[in-house]
Amino acid sequence: MSKLVILNQGMTGRTFELSIERTTVGRVEDNTFQIADSSVSSHHAEIILRGNEIVIKDLNSTNGTFINNEKISETVLKSGQTLRFGQVELKIDDGAAAPPPPTPVGAPAGAPAPATSASKKTMDGTMIIPRGVSLEQLEQGGTRPTGFDTKNTGFSKKTNKVNTYFIIGGIIVAVIIGGLILYALTQVKSH
Repeated sequence: MSKLVILNQGMTGRTFELSIERTTVGRVEDNTFQIADSSVSSHHAEIILRGNEIVIKDLNSTNGTFINNEKISETVLKSGQTLRFGQVELKIDDGAAAPPPPTPVGAPAGAPAPATSASKKTMDGTMIIPRGVSLEQLEQGGTRPTGFDTKNTGFSKKTNKVNTYFIIGGIIVAVIIGGLILYALTQVKSH
């Protein structure tokens, strides 16, 4: 029996067995397969079993449903393909054993193939999408990246000339108004 395996960090290895004809996938509890992730819509997609085929149907989700990074509306999921709901990646585990690695040319039959980074990359085509801040970044704290120069940035401290001019102008206007009031008072007394 096939099952979906979540590949994202924090949910790695969480599985869902595809045992019923119609499975709903989404963030809220009323789905058959709940994935509590903010990138997954409340009712994101539907998985339909049609004989030996697994059909994935997007339910007009906000962040989309993808197979091998191609957005889909409805398609058949095949073994080895990567399924993604929003930012949550999954693979199908159909219970079949993984095929043995090829034997290098010139090696005796049955000899194990040497492990290379290239063969690992072809076997593990998943992409982990990092979230938040890594522990290393937290340990570094507020350190600035190298090459960040604060001395010669071309910026200088802003002077507040506008406020100075405003205060001087206010004092001049106050003196003029005071002078006019005194002049008016002297004219009133002389009459």
